[in-house]
Amino acid sequence: MTTPLSAILPPESLQSGVPGPLYVKLRQTLEDAITSGKLNYGDALPAERDLADHANVSRVTVRKAVDDLVKDGLLVRRHGSGTFVAKPVSKVQQSLSRLTSFTEDMARRGLTTRAEWLDRGLFHPSPDEMMMLGLPADALVARLGRLRIADSMPLAIERACISAEFLPDPLQVGDSLYSALEKRGCRPVRAVQRISAYNMKDPDASILGVPPGSAGLSIERVSYLRSGRVVEFTRSIYRGDAYDFVAELTLSET
Repeated sequence: MTTPLSAILPPESLQSGVPGPLYVKLRQTLEDAITSGKLNYGDALPAERDLADHANVSRVTVRKAVDDLVKDGLLVRRHGSGTFVAKPVSKVQQSLSRLTSFTEDMARRGLTTRAEWLDRGLFHPSPDEMMMLGLPADALVARLGRLRIADSMPLAIERACISAEFLPDPLQVGDSLYSALEKRGCRPVRAVQRISAYNMKDPDASILGVPPGSAGLSIERVSYLRSGRVVEFTRSIYRGDAYDFVAELTLSET
C-alpha cells in the first residue's frame, strides 16, 4: 500500500458530529477509502495497532470495524499475512417487471452462464409442496437444485419444484428450466415473487463462496400457466453483494 494513512483515515472523519458508535464511523471511513480507490484490490490494510494509534481509538473498535468489512466482503483476512482489500464484485441487476429465466436474463447482459447440479430427481411432495402446487399426496414432483454461475461467479442457489405431470424427467433439463417447460407446452406466463432479507448460513454460504452471516436475498417464486394453474414453486438464495432486483414504478392514472 502506497497511500498515506492520513489520506485513508483523515482525523476529521471520526470527529464529525454525526451520531453513532466510533466503530461505525471508522467502518464507513475505511469503506469510503475502498470505494474511492484510495485502497485498491490487493492492498494490505494497515495493522490494527497502527490504525488504532492514528485514529486515537481502541484496538477493539478497529477490530469491530474491520470485522464488519470482512463480513460484507470488502476485506479478506489471510492467515499469517494480514488483511487485504477483496476483489470488487460487479453487481447484476434483474428487472422485476419481466418473467424470465436466469439463463435468459444473463444472456441479455452478455454474461456466460452455467449451472452445477446440487440434486435433481422425482420425489413424493412435502406438505408445503402439495399446498403450493395443489397436488394430492400420491403425486410426484420433480425437484431441481442448482448453483447458478455467471462469468465464473456463483450468484444464486435455486431449488425448484414442479409437478411430474409437467416435468416427468428432470434429467432432461439442461441450462434452462423454462426452455424445458416450453418444449412441453407448459412454460409459465406470470409469477408472484416474494423477496426478503437473509443472512447466509452454511452450507449455502460455502457453496456461494461467501462468509456465513453475509447479506443475501431469499426469494420465493410461484409461477402460473395461462389457465391459472401453478406450474412452478421455487426457493432461491441470491448473494446480496452481487445481485440487485430493480422495479420501475409509474404514476397510475386515477
